[in-house]
Amino acid sequence: MIEIFFSVVSAVFPVGCIVLIGFIFAKKFSIDEPTLSRLALYVLFPALLTDIMYRTTVSIEEAIEMFVAFGLTYILLCLIAWGIGWKLGFSVPVQKSLVATTALPNAGNMGLSVTLFALGEAGLERAVIYLISWNLIVLSTMPAILRGEGFWSSVIFTLKLPIVWGMILGLILNLFDIQLPLKLDDGLHLLREATIPISLLLMGIQIANNRFQPSNYEVGASLMRLLGGAIIAYLVGKFMNLEMLDLQVLVLESAMPSALSSFIIVNEFGGDAPRTSRVVVISTLLSFLTLPLVLWAIGATS
Repeated sequence: MIEIFFSVVSAVFPVGCIVLIGFIFAKKFSIDEPTLSRLALYVLFPALLTDIMYRTTVSIEEAIEMFVAFGLTYILLCLIAWGIGWKLGFSVPVQKSLVATTALPNAGNMGLSVTLFALGEAGLERAVIYLISWNLIVLSTMPAILRGEGFWSSVIFTLKLPIVWGMILGLILNLFDIQLPLKLDDGLHLLREATIPISLLLMGIQIANNRFQPSNYEVGASLMRLLGGAIIAYLVGKFMNLEMLDLQVLVLESAMPSALSSFIIVNEFGGDAPRTSRVVVISTLLSFLTLPLVLWAIGATS
């Protein structure tokens, strides 16, 4: 049992250490957080998606299965969060915030990092498919859910994101077996390697710059994201009869804390932005307690 415990914690501990370094650094130095965020969003994550799609061995069938599994998990979490918010008599802005923080896991910097440490490169490839599904489904629906905008307006917004085009570029290179000249593939891979550590440092900076004021709402919403997401994903995965590695990735990614983008989306399209920000911070902190339990439960230890 002790060996299992240390094996599970070892998948989360490196992530926590890098986040802690970012936290300490932000407390001692003034950081241009918006610029660092844009660097991650517009340069590093597109490079990551391009490189992984360029080199991936995941089949089309497996990619479609992960896309459908995430879509079902996302829809169920939206409905459950909205139902709970309505039942508890929350105001409409708070209901919107609860939906956003419950349905949107941090599948990027946190999810990819933990999956890599816990499940290796094979798990990371599937986690990228999960992340792509997240971007395509969430960014084309959540703005419409929160603001009431039309579907096509959301689609146009999604197509403006460089991560989508990075994914498409990598897929084209892979499908047509295009070899990049002048060792550009090595440069692309080197750029990809910077994505996860910089993203985790950015998470630590974001935690340091937010006030920590937990209440019953924030703790409850965080647990809905961390544990509720894992449970719903597990049920969806078993219903779809996913292969073990696919099931592990689906559950693990769905057990991540609330995404920073949930705050960005709520702030832009409607909801209670301060509550959303606090849930992002608190769920991230709590995830270092819940993720080892999830990893142990699904046997995602190497």
